[in-house]
Amino acid sequence: MMKETSIGYLPDERPPFWKLFLYALQQIVVMFPATILVALLTGFHLSTTIFASGLATLCFILITRRKIPLYFGSSFSYLSAIIGLTIARTGSSVEFGQLLPDPLISEIQFGIIASGLVSILAGIIVRFFGRSSIEKVLPATVTGPIAMVIGLTLAGNALADAAPTTANDITGSGWVWAVSLTTLFATIIFSVYLKGVWGQLPLLLGPLVGCAVAAIIFLITGDSLFRTLPDAANAGISIIPNVLTLPHITLPKYSLDALIAIMPIAIATIPESTAHVFQLDIYVNNLARRKGKKDYDIGDRLGQNLIGDGVGDIVAGLVGGPAGTNYGENISAMAITKVFSVPVLIAAAILAMIISCFTPLINIIYGIPQAVIGGIEIYLFGAIAAQGIAILIENKSDMFSAKNIAVIAVIMIIGIGGQYAFNGNIPFFGRSIPCIAGAAIVGIFLNLILSIGKKKPAAAEES
Repeated sequence: MMKETSIGYLPDERPPFWKLFLYALQQIVVMFPATILVALLTGFHLSTTIFASGLATLCFILITRRKIPLYFGSSFSYLSAIIGLTIARTGSSVEFGQLLPDPLISEIQFGIIASGLVSILAGIIVRFFGRSSIEKVLPATVTGPIAMVIGLTLAGNALADAAPTTANDITGSGWVWAVSLTTLFATIIFSVYLKGVWGQLPLLLGPLVGCAVAAIIFLITGDSLFRTLPDAANAGISIIPNVLTLPHITLPKYSLDALIAIMPIAIATIPESTAHVFQLDIYVNNLARRKGKKDYDIGDRLGQNLIGDGVGDIVAGLVGGPAGTNYGENISAMAITKVFSVPVLIAAAILAMIISCFTPLINIIYGIPQAVIGGIEIYLFGAIAAQGIAILIENKSDMFSAKNIAVIAVIMIIGIGGQYAFNGNIPFFGRSIPCIAGAAIVGIFLNLILSIGKKKPAAAEES
């Protein structure tokens, strides 16, 4: 008879210590690239971002009573809102890898905490009234276009980072394009052709290839695309100089502008989080049956998951980290290895918090060339937009319905038009409304208004 440990670990099972450590390290490696990229793009402290992901994961596991094995990482969905608010406050977006001033981070924290409350409210509604109650307010025809807008409004940022202007004007030589395009194609090739555990690490392997090309260019021409750690990044509490530094913690500050800009973005993350829960339910129950055990009820814990997601955002917002969500990369890694152990994720969260204090690692990450990140962004931001299309397809949205076309059209034009006509902030009765927030709010109200008195078809539900 096959030993139980030979085919994987269920959520309530604990591997031996040495395996637990290696599995936890793998979860960190899978989570790391996307999470640190969010910090580099938004101007958050890198060490604080990593620390917040670990702390939020621990809180998520506590809130969900150790029943849902998910890791909480920084979300790309909030990038446009944070960048738009930064432009409104400072007149320009933050340069790649540079840090936002503490007062602005504090305002953004307030918006992130508010977005967490939206997820918690959605979770409470699901628990008491069922999933269909959320789908009435946030059907695929609303959440899909919002996801598309989030990705497409970041297109300009991706290309600007792919070919940045440097002090020695290396852009003119075309070397930055060699680095960014190599990174882009390497990441795509790895994501398409690599299998197994390696197939889950394209966001790590692609940038490594890009950094290697940048190093070769430096050796041949003497032109460096690598960067040095900003002095402001050392604002944490030093324990051992140049070795250990506690993360830089900021406190949230009330901001109506941040509330309006960031809070509605939680709407777009709900379908993604929902899909992850049902995906995880299938994987875990498949392993449970192979082990001769009864099915787990992860799929019935959608409300609990959304509440945990919201708590994770609040915790991250309280310490100065970006908003986040549970990570599909980590789910894929668990599906491949058949390790769904909650103790492994607890260990991963604790290790991430320890790593966040390791100064040499932070220095290395800050040194990643901007062109490398730009190459990844072209792929990632486009993937966010593609996810919006996937939401519409998955829910079989009727694209011949006048109502659906109206809702989708208005969301897309307000969101994308506001980005390129008003730099992301639409003037409206004396206030600047972030284009994504405006698109989401108008889309939700328009959908509700057009749903009044409308009956569902007898054969199938309308999206």
